[in-house]
Amino acid sequence: MKTKVLLVDDDISVHAALNGVLRGEGYDVIRAFNGHDAMERFHTHPGIDIVLLDLCVPVESGGDILERLNWSRPLLPVIIITALPDQEAAAQAVGVGALLEKPLDIPVLLQTMRALLAEPLEDGLARIAGQSPLRHRAISFC
Repeated sequence: MKTKVLLVDDDISVHAALNGVLRGEGYDVIRAFNGHDAMERFHTHPGIDIVLLDLCVPVESGGDILERLNWSRPLLPVIIITALPDQEAAAQAVGVGALLEKPLDIPVLLQTMRALLAEPLEDGLARIAGQSPLRHRAISFC
């Protein structure tokens, strides 16, 4: 069974690029362009394994989405993808798995996804408790 990735970003070019790369790597990509769509797809596609989340999306903010995802599935790995830097303390406090700055370095993204998907339970618990260092830095809570 393919690994399911929820991709949340309002930029069509980001969707096109990441969808192609991730599908080429064998991932099943579930796409959402705003906060409402993200939560709808999260609930209608059970078994999402990892989330790529831009925090500056319309309708419902990425921060709100992150809070709801953390409430529903605290150990679900989330990688924040953003164009704005210097928010690692806030991100670490909410248990984000990684922070990647746009434009994305695709090999780093894929390596980070693999690492989070293979994350031992103890590391996931430390991450959500804010006790694990972030793998990459650069975030903005819009």
